[in-house]
Amino acid sequence: MLLFTRLAVPLRTLQKLTKAHRWHHTSLTNELIENMDKKATWDRFYTENGSKGQFKNFEWFFGFDSVKDFILPVLQSMSHSHSGQLNILDMGCGTSALGPCIYRNSPCAVKVICADISTVAVKLMQKHSNSTLVQPCNPSSALAFLEMDCTQLRGYFDARSLDLILDKGTTDALVRSKEGQVKAGQIVKQCLQVLKPSGSLLQFSDEDPDARLVWLEREVRGAELGADVGVQEVGKLRGVSYFCYQISPHTSERVSK
Repeated sequence: MLLFTRLAVPLRTLQKLTKAHRWHHTSLTNELIENMDKKATWDRFYTENGSKGQFKNFEWFFGFDSVKDFILPVLQSMSHSHSGQLNILDMGCGTSALGPCIYRNSPCAVKVICADISTVAVKLMQKHSNSTLVQPCNPSSALAFLEMDCTQLRGYFDARSLDLILDKGTTDALVRSKEGQVKAGQIVKQCLQVLKPSGSLLQFSDEDPDARLVWLEREVRGAELGADVGVQEVGKLRGVSYFCYQISPHTSERVSK
């Protein structure tokens, strides 16, 4: 396996998104690519997209249908040894429908928290949720929205309080920015602190395993709690291969079971 010294989102993904959504403000496109770790960038991005009239979910990479067969079985497995709601964090949700779709489709009880650094994105999601009043599959499920800097997870969640953390493109966006790799590493370490011993972080990415696995394994070695790291291929979409990276705390509690 080759060791890459720099983890980067393939530029083809950004070019594809830019072309597909016809961003007509070049300054916004440049700012987005160079400052993906900044709150102001995302507030501007979602203000621009939210000013076009009727609300529409913006999906990075793909939507819920592409990954439901990865997420729902994980939740179902966790629910067998769990009483009450499963606590799920959609980290860097933007205006994606991923979190609301899990809330709507999960047969087991879940509390889904859709969190993003952008005030604009969170307000758009909250307003849309209030206007649609979607009923969950499980009547005990709950859906919430939170403005949050994902590099500061310990400021929002207690240790070992979350069952599942979802990262659909958040890490990929961060590592494109100047300080993003450091922040992305901080996020992985904090995820391991707030996840329960039976929990997992799922990263959905178009980054090849030869690069992402090496980086993840290096980051978890430097964490207070170690972790098991695995990968499955999600499949191809518009000619691009996507992967699901699963990072699970590796503690004495997990080993003893």
